[in-house]
Amino acid sequence: MLKDKEFETKRDLDVILIPAGQKYTIPAGTKGVITQALGGNYTIATEYGLSQLAEKDLGALGVEKPKVESKEKNAARTNGEVSEDEVWTQLKQCYDPEIPVNIVDLGLVYDCRLIKKDDGGTRVEVKMTLTAPGCGMGPAIAHDAQSKILSIDGIDEAEVQLVWDPPWNQNMISEAGRMKLGMI
Repeated sequence: MLKDKEFETKRDLDVILIPAGQKYTIPAGTKGVITQALGGNYTIATEYGLSQLAEKDLGALGVEKPKVESKEKNAARTNGEVSEDEVWTQLKQCYDPEIPVNIVDLGLVYDCRLIKKDDGGTRVEVKMTLTAPGCGMGPAIAHDAQSKILSIDGIDEAEVQLVWDPPWNQNMISEAGRMKLGMI
């Protein structure tokens, strides 16, 4: 497990500052600790504050990418069709970099639609919000959701739109999310 692992950057490292959402470069030789390792993204704490980096950049921390057990293809898929459940499963792999609960259980995803295209492909449209309208991480979280949706075989287009109506509140957190956050 990589959470709480200390590191020293081996090279300059491009990250996204949390919560501003701005790109930043942390110089080689910076010491820090991994505070969250969820959904293929990592939250790190350094003297520059909290930052998010992608799994592909773990080598810059001197850390190896965790080995993932191979999963069999979803047996529910028939005739190349994509199920809405597959999309929701991928969305549950997206996390707010400051909160150890996925965006679905946080109640951030308001709508998910699969649209069959004339060429046989599938387009997915998702409407989601954030816990706070001023959160600079919104575009990064939405991009992560879009990338995870596009990784599903049979989906060739995905749009993740940030919306603010209805405003998010803590009552939207699922029971599983509440348990994870110690709210139950």
